[in-house]
Order: sequence, then C-alpha cells, then structure tokens
Amino acid sequence: MSGVLVPEGNDRDAGVVEEICGYLTEQPPRSFFMFAGAGSGKTRTLVEVLRRLTGVVAHDSGGKLARRLRLYGRSIRVVTYTKNAVAVVSGRLGSNDLVAVSTIHSFCWELIGGFDDDIREALIAVKTAKLEGKRAKASKKEKGISKTDLRNFAEIEAEIEALRAVPTFIYHPDKDTYGEGALQHGQVLEATAWLLLNRPTLKTILHDRHPVILIDESQDTMKSVLDALMKLAEPRGSGLTLGLLGDHRQRIYMEGHSDLPGLVPDGWAKPELKMNHRSQQRIVQLINKIWSSKLAGRTQPTSGVEQNHRTEKTGGIVRLFIGHTSLSTPEKRQKEAWVASQMQQATQSNAWATPAGYQSLALEHKLVAARGDFLNVYTAMTLIDPNAAAPSGRGDNTGPAAARLLLQDLAQLAACVAEDGTINDFATTEMLRRAGCLDQLPAVADQRITRTEEIHGAVVAFGAASIKSGAIVEEVIAPIIKAQVFKVDARLLQQFADETPPPAAPIPRKETETDDARRRRGWYALFNAPWAELERYRRYLAGNSELATHQVVKGSEFTHVMVVMDDEQSGGNQISYDKLFGATALGESDLDNVQAGKETTIDRSLRLLYVTCSRACESLALVLWAENPTEALKFAQHESGWFAEQEVFEIP
Repeated sequence: MSGVLVPEGNDRDAGVVEEICGYLTEQPPRSFFMFAGAGSGKTRTLVEVLRRLTGVVAHDSGGKLARRLRLYGRSIRVVTYTKNAVAVVSGRLGSNDLVAVSTIHSFCWELIGGFDDDIREALIAVKTAKLEGKRAKASKKEKGISKTDLRNFAEIEAEIEALRAVPTFIYHPDKDTYGEGALQHGQVLEATAWLLLNRPTLKTILHDRHPVILIDESQDTMKSVLDALMKLAEPRGSGLTLGLLGDHRQRIYMEGHSDLPGLVPDGWAKPELKMNHRSQQRIVQLINKIWSSKLAGRTQPTSGVEQNHRTEKTGGIVRLFIGHTSLSTPEKRQKEAWVASQMQQATQSNAWATPAGYQSLALEHKLVAARGDFLNVYTAMTLIDPNAAAPSGRGDNTGPAAARLLLQDLAQLAACVAEDGTINDFATTEMLRRAGCLDQLPAVADQRITRTEEIHGAVVAFGAASIKSGAIVEEVIAPIIKAQVFKVDARLLQQFADETPPPAAPIPRKETETDDARRRRGWYALFNAPWAELERYRRYLAGNSELATHQVVKGSEFTHVMVVMDDEQSGGNQISYDKLFGATALGESDLDNVQAGKETTIDRSLRLLYVTCSRACESLALVLWAENPTEALKFAQHESGWFAEQEVFEIP
C-alpha cells in the first residue's frame, strides 16, 4: 500500500480541486478531461479551482500563475453552454479580472467578429465542403443523382453566391439577428472552427488572450469547435491548455461528440467526481443501473463513474406507471393526475397535490406541443426553421427570425386587445410608438390623418379577427400586413403573397426535400394554423408551459419530478421508449446501426431517460404510455433490473 488515504463518504471528491490546480500549474501545463456526473458539484469544483489559480484563495503555484497572467494581460477563459450557467459561475466567483466567463457563442464571436473577409471565406469553405459531400453521396446511389439532389445542390450554390455578396456580418450571441449578413448561432461556431485551423493569426490571438480554456458541458459543445481547440492544445506545451468538464451520459444535443472520453488524448489527465450531492439514494441507484444496462440495440459504451449518494441521503421514492398509448390526450392528462395522487400517498408529501408542486418533464418537444395544444404552430415552425423552433436553453428563445411579426410584434399588439375585441387606444399608441411604427408618418396634415386612420382601422380589424372562434393566423394578420403597420421580414411577406398550394410532404426515408420546399410547407401550415395556438407556443418558448423538455431544464434540479414518455405523441424515430422498455421490437435501421457500430434509438432514448431521472432530488415518477403495456411491464418488473416489483404499476 502507498499509505495515501483515499477520502470516503461525503468527502470522497475532496482532493479533485487540488488535483486540477496541479495539472494547470505544472510546467508545461497539462490538459485534462474531468468526468462530472449529475449533481456532482461540478460548478463548485470549477469555481474553487479558479479561486486558487487567480490568487483569491492563497495557493503557492496558483499565485505564480496569477502573476504571470496579470503581467502579460491574459486571462483564463471559462466557456459554458447557457447564459444561466454564465450567471451562476460569475455569481459564485465574484469580480475577478483574471477570469472571463461566457457562452460558447459569445466566445467564438469575440474571436472572429469584425473579420468579415475571413468569416465569408470560412462560411463559403464550410458550404463548399457540404456541397461536395452531398454530391459524393448522391453519386453513389443506385438510381444516380435525382432532380431533388440537383435542386439541393442549386440551393447550396445559391447560398454560396449570396455569401460572396455580403459586405458585413452581424450577430448577437444571445438572440436572433435580422437583416442582410445576419448569422445564425451554428454558422458562427462553424466559421470559428474553420478559422482556428486555417488562420495561424487567430491561433496566436487565442494563445495571447487565453492560455487556459476551461469548457463546461463539453459533451454538448459542437464537434468542429471542440476538435479545433483540442488540436491546438496538442502537443503539450503548445501554448494552449484545455480543461474539459462534462458527462457524456448527459449529452442532449446531436452536435456534440457521442463518446467524448474515448477521444481524449492519452497524455491528458482524467480526474473524476464520484459523488452525487443532489439526489436521494434510491434515485442515484436507479440512474447508475440505467447507465450500466446491457440492452439489445445499445452501441454506446457503459463507460463513466458510478455515482455515490451522500451518507445522510438514504431515502428516495421511485415509481414507474405504465398505460396504453391509445388513450386520448385528455384521458392521458387525467391519468397523469391520478399518478400524482399515487405519488402523494407514496411520499406523504402534499407537493404532489398540485402541478405547481412538482416538475413535469417530457423527452421530446413534439410531445410538449401535443399536450400543450399548439401542435399545428409548432410543426409549422419546425419546417420554417428547425434550428429555432424549440427552446434550446442556449439563449433567448424567440423562435424563427422570419416569424418575428407573429411571435413578438403581434404578441405585444394582442395584449392591447380586450376580451370582446375592442382596442385600448392609449396602450396601442404607446406600443406602436415603441415599435417605431409611427416614425414614418407623413408631415402633411391631411396625409398624416389618412395614414393614422389606416393604421387604426387595421388594428381594429386585427382585434376583431383575433377573438373570433376558430380564427386562423392568415385572417388575423391580413389587415396588419395590408396596411403595412409593422416592418415585416421579407420572407414572411413573400410567403404570405404566395397563393400557390404547398408541395406534398416527402415520403419518409424514400424521398429527400429541398429546404425551399420544406419552408413553403411550413409557412402554408402556419398561415392556416389556429390563431389561439400562437400564444401557447410563445409561452412554451419562454419556458412557461406546464411540461418542460430536457433541453430547457439542462443543469437544473427539482425536488419532485414526473417524466412523461409517449412515443405516440412524440413523433419521429430518433427516440423510442417503447423500444427501450421492450414494448416494441427494434427496427431494421436499429439493427443496421448496431451492425455498423453507430448510435441507435436505444442509445439516444437511454441517455435522455438518464438525464431526466437525474433531475430529481427526493421523488421520481416515470409515466410510460406504451404500445404494448404487457411487454413493457414484463421488462420493467423482471428483465431490466431497474425497479423492484412493488415500484411498478399498471395505469388502470
């Protein structure tokens, strides 16, 4: 034995802070990947490391590093995934001129913002590579290159030509930008990754500013950015040291690496946090068992540290309720209320007596839309812009930029309309003034009066249409657009004026669709969607819907949690809880992916179940609406090893 005492109990992670300080102050410093499971105190560990490295807490080697940073005007960069995470880290750290904390999007834009020629070249290079990839893939098809392929190629070529004509690029890290040269979040990350690898000057700027970069939630960081930074950090002593913090078991965004620990270079350190300070023993046991499952159809490795509960947290309640998915949405809501009453009895906690006392989580955005009664609008928005239709937790969730009139301007105008459709003239005037709608009124008195009356008439017509039973979006917004009350995105105007029917939806897995055709279907569906759904969709974007998704609550914790799993209302084939719980068999594509070692439906479903279960502190109710409840009950009670028999119930 070496004689070194290994901490146990609640202090088993006590040495990790000092361990990481050692890596970052060695000469040369050593990059690392820290495995940090749910509720492990990752943020606390990060902050304590920073306090020692910047001289806030007395530390011999940390103090030397702080002096070197200050001498050369450099700082440690902390990159997080969300604005909320930035606020948490900054709040705990306090004022510290040697640490810069930001989202990944802010960090990237700081590096490349203003370098318009370089951004243009990078985006064109990325688009060109995408085009070449599509051409190569299409040329290998048995039937050869199709007309749809040619339309797709033409779309990308047009996008490349459009980029050549953009003089200046604009971007805001925390919200959508509008107008010529406006960049989407993904474009900024792609351009940064390309420039880091292809512009030595940018690499030098990065080294000079931030010799140490610590990336939180690294499992969800876009592959291209992470790959570029990892390449710049090699070999050791290159001038850039990386610290990656995360848990591949909690990856919820497809742009992240599926097996990040497997990509960490051999020379990197691999510290671990083995505690779960958040959850009671029973919940920690469950998430450990879920992750270690050897399930048919699983290809992702079971690697990861088994977590330990705090010594005083020896309780916890877990229940699984299984019902038939053929029930209607109102019936399912009623049964879920019954589940809550069962949890109230099991926990002896009145928190389960009201929906406000526990957090309901869904595993898919479409399920939230179906339950929240805004499925038509949500589906349309996903066709218009799949990257902005759902809240991501990465910034302000404002929906597709082209639909700003519906999601922001008209939402404010609708607030000025009474239940009977009458208009609050004072509130409306103030709202229109704030929006700049009154800035361009004619100077000539008669023309000014005419224009004012035109705007007022349009607003009155809008109010009357908006309260009409069964009103659709098209008829409510028509008077506003006709009178040109607001400055409207050209894309919306073009689609509103297009009276041609939309193209047919492509046959899944047999036909591809151009982006233009997809967007046309989306706009047509949006204009024909119920007006009343828009307000419910806006509440969902703002995080105020009764059901929340795993993306929105990323990093959060709740005392009591109900997880709703329903493939019938989720749609798509990316996840399937029927397959995970053995209620339906694996499909042909699942078996093909297993054979090829690719990520499968089981992998994705298991990971998202792990994430949602790990949000719970005291009690957890899992509700599965299954196609075959008998088989799901059999799996849960006798085959999974996840639950005790008395923890599993059939919904009557």
